[in-house]
Amino acid sequence: MDEGDTVYLLWHGDDLEEGAPEAKLLGVYSSEEKAQERIERSLGLPGFVDHPDDFLIDPYTVDNDEWPDGYVEVG
Repeated sequence: MDEGDTVYLLWHGDDLEEGAPEAKLLGVYSSEEKAQERIERSLGLPGFVDHPDDFLIDPYTVDNDEWPDGYVEVG
């Protein structure tokens, strides 16, 4: 894999956009299509079948720093 390549993390859980405490990482895929195929394979499985809208495909660039400026706790 080369610098700048994109991988696709597939998550499942409630309120994923807000950082769900019960998020499950289902896999890291080389394409969005492969992540979507994993969703299709999961839809009939226990737990996932009851929450078919709680999947999130999240693209990340390989060798790219996340949170380069740190973070601030709110609350």
